[in-house]
Amino acid sequence: MFEQLEKIEKRYEELEHLLASYGTVSDKEQYNRYAKELSDMKDSVSLFQEYKRIAKEIEDLKRTLGEKHEREFLALAKTELQDLENKKADLEQKLENILAGEDKDSGRDVIVEIRQGTGGLEAGLFAADLYRMYTKYAARKSWNVESMSAHANELGGFKEVAFSVKGKDAYKRLGFESGVHRVQRVPTTEAQGRIHTSTATVAVLIEPEEVDLVIDPKDLRIDTYRSSGPGGQHMQKSDSAVRITHLPTGTVATCQDERSQLKNKNKAMRILRARLLDMKQQEEFKKISQERKSQIGSGDRSEKIRTYNFPDRRVTDHRINLTSHKLEAILEGDLDELSDALIKATENKTKK
Repeated sequence: MFEQLEKIEKRYEELEHLLASYGTVSDKEQYNRYAKELSDMKDSVSLFQEYKRIAKEIEDLKRTLGEKHEREFLALAKTELQDLENKKADLEQKLENILAGEDKDSGRDVIVEIRQGTGGLEAGLFAADLYRMYTKYAARKSWNVESMSAHANELGGFKEVAFSVKGKDAYKRLGFESGVHRVQRVPTTEAQGRIHTSTATVAVLIEPEEVDLVIDPKDLRIDTYRSSGPGGQHMQKSDSAVRITHLPTGTVATCQDERSQLKNKNKAMRILRARLLDMKQQEEFKKISQERKSQIGSGDRSEKIRTYNFPDRRVTDHRINLTSHKLEAILEGDLDELSDALIKATENKTKK
């Protein structure tokens, strides 16, 4: 482990020198790549340097204990040694977790996209329920939520809705929500009281920073069109809606929620960047080992992860076989029971 950490520290120092050189600064794309690599290493290098500092203190203190001193001094030194040993063990565990693949993105902000799946209008209503659940959870956590785009259906549900979430541990707790969510209930549109099954798909995307992804403006086609909003005096008379297409991948992002074309363009660009980074991560995910694929929250968007059963008032997460009978509380944003269990299950798998 320490040989690997020494290599990481050496590369970190090398990157610091590269970023300070004139040639790198003049090449923006290369500069961004190096800055991203340096940023990814920062936490592990800081922990390793702290580990080495404490190890040196322990070594010096043991040497002192081997010398002749008053009994009271030796007692204090032994207490201090025990504290340092505990800190060293804690740092060693953290370093092992990082090298074992602990998610370096756990503290990142996210963009959440919810789309109706099978079930028609009822699926759209379920998508709206999930949107409400996540925004209420964000309020409990004091996270900041910003609406990005929304396409409603005639019953008030969502064909698609996207929003950003910023705050401490937003990705760590919401990252497990990606996948297919299934609901079993009697729809409001069902006259005979039969239980229907509908689905909605959730994608939790990391919101990229500038160094995460470099997009060539030549690869973008930006179209404007008239928003399909309410009629009458509020009817849009200008082409404020924006559609951005990434030509190499065919990825499209649209936004029409704002009256300002510039605001719509900025939001559409944020969504596009998040989708492109997610595509890149999904490609990397396919290349990694089968052992890593078996971990909780693999990221497979087609995976059925959870069922919300209204007749039995239960919620079941199929990845960890956890069933909670707090359906109403969960839909009101009380997601900690599920997210805590998923985080713990992931940590346990990482240690094996």
